[in-house]
Amino acid sequence: MNTKLVDFNIPQLKHMAKEPKELYYIGNKKLLKNKMVSIVGTRRPCNYTKDLTFKLAQALAKRGIVVVSGAAMGVDAIAHRGATPSNTIAVMANGLNIKYPAVNKSLINDIEKNGLTLSFYKDGFRATKWSFVARNELVVALGSVLIVTEADLNSGSLRSVEFALKMQKDIFVLPHRLNESLGTNKLLEKGLAKPIYNIEEFANQFGEIIEVKNDFLDYLKQKPTVNEAISKFGDRIYEAELEGLIAIENGYIITL
Repeated sequence: MNTKLVDFNIPQLKHMAKEPKELYYIGNKKLLKNKMVSIVGTRRPCNYTKDLTFKLAQALAKRGIVVVSGAAMGVDAIAHRGATPSNTIAVMANGLNIKYPAVNKSLINDIEKNGLTLSFYKDGFRATKWSFVARNELVVALGSVLIVTEADLNSGSLRSVEFALKMQKDIFVLPHRLNESLGTNKLLEKGLAKPIYNIEEFANQFGEIIEVKNDFLDYLKQKPTVNEAISKFGDRIYEAELEGLIAIENGYIITL
């Protein structure tokens, strides 16, 4: 898919230390006009974080909120999948013709086709330490709030928190046990973040659940073969299985 330049003003970019002159994209640029929430966190989340990050992104997406993250391994990728590729924005630290990290290539391709990928950089640019920092600033700027679901001390996610504080954005975290996710626990200790105790109640702050016609589930109710379903919807089939919406029995899709 071809890389293009965003051709309209994005008010959220005024929060950045230096508003970018150019922003490249592939996908549905109309998502930039929706309400957005940023979700970031560790590349190696525990199972608790994996589960709740997915459910949190899913709950926001059901209310029409676009989830913004950085397409990295771990929390970023889970947040994109929870929101579904059609309702997420992936901000990249490299040119958009480069699919990085390679482990997320399939996910990034899905987001390009159904959602939106963004970058400051022209095709061919390879990520550097400073471009990851710039990527993080853009992720934070786009969202109305920042959610950090798990982070260690001195992690890149805490640099995102620094941006959020400068932009005077509210910061939310998942509550963790002592000696786990030391970075987010420190934010709570200092009063810099608010805990999310109930995902549905938290998501309700951003609006009500939007009832939409679900062609995806309607198709699966017809009990197609797994191969037929994957050829039509790709990785969404496996995501539906993880969500407990379907089961795969004897090569066929069964809705639950």
